[in-house]
Amino acid sequence: MSFAGPDRPTRMNTVISRDGTPIAFDRTGTGPAVILVDGAMCHRAFGPAGPLAALLAEHFTVYTYDRRGRGGSGDHPDYAVEREIEDIEALVKEAGGVAYVYGTSSGGALALEAAARLPGIARLAVFEVPFVVDPSGPVRPDDYLDRMDTMIAEGRRGAAVATFMNTVGVPAVGVAVMRLTPVWRKLKAVAPTLRYDFRVLGDTGAGRPLPADRWTAVQMPVLVLDGGKSPAPMRTAMKQLAEVLPDARYRTLPGQTHLLKADAVAPVLREFFGG
Repeated sequence: MSFAGPDRPTRMNTVISRDGTPIAFDRTGTGPAVILVDGAMCHRAFGPAGPLAALLAEHFTVYTYDRRGRGGSGDHPDYAVEREIEDIEALVKEAGGVAYVYGTSSGGALALEAAARLPGIARLAVFEVPFVVDPSGPVRPDDYLDRMDTMIAEGRRGAAVATFMNTVGVPAVGVAVMRLTPVWRKLKAVAPTLRYDFRVLGDTGAGRPLPADRWTAVQMPVLVLDGGKSPAPMRTAMKQLAEVLPDARYRTLPGQTHLLKADAVAPVLREFFGG
């Protein structure tokens, strides 16, 4: 799940989701609408969406937004994945009723769920959705979400962030160094939303093959991407995702890892969304 990227200033625009939650977004560029869906802990001012939006803006009207509970967006005490789908629905309406969508990491899982339910998504691209389809891979424990809920309820945001970092492969020494940097404060600020990402992912981290019928409603063209330097279990999962989707193509971006560079993916998205 992506969690790194530069800070940048934001300009406040909002749409109101069905449950009344305000969702903050930026809009830049001209052309067909593209909505970027962030992974865990990222938002407009902290993450990879801003640099990517700048590269796409010459060809598309690009929407970057703060997922609920992050940045300038509001939240609601009764969370459900359906609420985040409704947030994307509100953005699609703001974009004129039709949009392309690109989701990265756990944002890709959310984008898949939205594409299965919203008629206005014309094309979908996802990068390295953190599914675990092999029992020898980084399987998430059955009690992972319960532990995360407990840490957040007890106010142990730092522990929740550290647990997440360990899950995505950051070594203990790396976490220790991060605790001493300004980034740690920003990660702790959005730590409660980690519960949302793992609810979006559901049981896809258990090391079992993806069910063949889970996304049969995703009938639009889909581009499934991974990085050439990413771990084998991640690439296996993305290949399998492409196989179970009704209309998908699979592509590897040479030299890339989960910390995907904007200039590596921007031309691929321009080609796919422009085709």
